Amino acid sequence: MPAARPSSPPRFLVISGSLLAVAGTLHQLANLAVLRRPPAAPAPVDASVSVLVPARDEARRIAPTITSLLAQRGVADLEILVLDDGSTDGTAAVVADAAGGDERLHVLTGTPPPRGVVGKPHACAQLAAAARGEVLVFVDADVVLAPDAVAAAVAVLRGGPRPLDLVSPWPRQAVSGLLARLVQPLLAWSWLTTLPLRAAEDSHRPSMAVANGQFLVVEAAALARAGGWEAVRGAVLDDIALARAIRRAGGRTGVADGSALATCRMYDTGRDLHAGYRKSLWAAFGSPGGSAAVAAALLVVYVLPPAAALTGSRVGAVGFAAGVGSRLLASRFCATTRWDAVAHPVSVLATVGLLVSSWAGRVRGTLHWKGRAL
Repeated sequence: MPAARPSSPPRFLVISGSLLAVAGTLHQLANLAVLRRPPAAPAPVDASVSVLVPARDEARRIAPTITSLLAQRGVADLEILVLDDGSTDGTAAVVADAAGGDERLHVLTGTPPPRGVVGKPHACAQLAAAARGEVLVFVDADVVLAPDAVAAAVAVLRGGPRPLDLVSPWPRQAVSGLLARLVQPLLAWSWLTTLPLRAAEDSHRPSMAVANGQFLVVEAAALARAGGWEAVRGAVLDDIALARAIRRAGGRTGVADGSALATCRMYDTGRDLHAGYRKSLWAAFGSPGGSAAVAAALLVVYVLPPAAALTGSRVGAVGFAAGVGSRLLASRFCATTRWDAVAHPVSVLATVGLLVSSWAGRVRGTLHWKGRAL
């Protein structure tokens, strides 16, 4: 007897998913056309700038960050503040050694977060309180900046006819291991595919805010009007919460192409990545219902068409090709290969799995990060 062919997914869902995949890729092309890009040769910055680095147990990787900050060009009035947030691995000593006595850099000793306050926004609040700059640049301890990154980011923030109060120059993600190659590219891909960037910039709706705390540039006055980091002290996704707070205070926020300005290696191992996403992914979509709806949409649009293509569906093949194309368009933001883009359906499945794991941890009350309960 001839081998049975795999059963085909429901045709209506395959057609709908494939059409949405194509629409998402076309929308991504439109976003890339209007995405803010930093100048290649930024003008000297005439404002005072404070670069602020929260650091907790970052001794293994903070030295390149500090070296890159001290190498910044085009900012005459620059201070660098690093907050040692209760580290037990000698982070402060590594920072001091990397600084080599440069008087622009100061290490602050942080205080533990009060009960109910998340560690990172508490650390950032302490940094902002100590900073004297008109522009505040928050940089994670796993980010390495290009020499003109700060000047270029300030130019994006303040330049042109439509200046912003907060800009997030999206870094290029460096990845290690299979899980990172699958999941990390979706960070930039997600907002490029779904968020209308130009409309989002012109809107004050908090729900249309996008931000990445790895490299975040904000006007100090706008931050103060929004209530500072204290306004988002309980937020696990503190970067997005801060952008929303600034919008609620009447400010404008936006995102820019920071792929040539900054590189971030968030996680060294798949275990670290799983723990990192598990601690916060539950908060990304507002509620269990919202998370379930997003997961279902991702599966219909980016998993069902490829599954149908395996049964011979031409419509499914079109949807699969659109998903792969969208990943290739976002490749500037993550150091992966073209073959990783072909695994886009597997990336979506992995992300949905992380979302389920995150909600399980949230419901059970077992989420922790860097030794602190969330």
